[in-house]
Amino acid sequence: MNLPNKLSILRVLCVPAITALLCFSPAWCRWAAFALFILGSLTDYLDGHLARKNNWITDFGKFIDPVADKLLVLSTLIMLSERGLFPAWMNVLLLTRELSVDGLRLIAGTKGHVIAAGPLGKIKTFSQMIFVLFLMITWQPAFSTWYGTVFALWIAGITLFSGIDYFRRNLDVFRE
Repeated sequence: MNLPNKLSILRVLCVPAITALLCFSPAWCRWAAFALFILGSLTDYLDGHLARKNNWITDFGKFIDPVADKLLVLSTLIMLSERGLFPAWMNVLLLTRELSVDGLRLIAGTKGHVIAAGPLGKIKTFSQMIFVLFLMITWQPAFSTWYGTVFALWIAGITLFSGIDYFRRNLDVFRE
């Protein structure tokens, strides 16, 4: 297993720790979860950079990288929903997009194709990670300020648009 794949697995391992920390009220738990989320987010950048630079791109990496991203972002947003900071309907929207794209990848896989993350998917993931950090810093509901509302609506829009783009670019997967 190469270093980029190990970094993706480290990102997955951050998820239960962040989830556990966000179950508790003390401020230090929130800040520790924040620090772990930053660590996980940085591994996303680093694993991709190393894989491309050193030509360490593997099918496992193409699989685990987006899964690790989804686990990190969605689990943290679910915990922030529990705290009243992120609306549950947006989690449903994000989860629907992610499962739809994963379904597309599954169908492609049965035909011998691997669909790697596209440019809009990377923008979506980066935007979501920054948004999570924003919520963890402000500790205010997403729609409680005009800038939080704009940011949350950007997240909804880029999530939907990037999902549509995956299907648009990979329609041939559905042809017999």
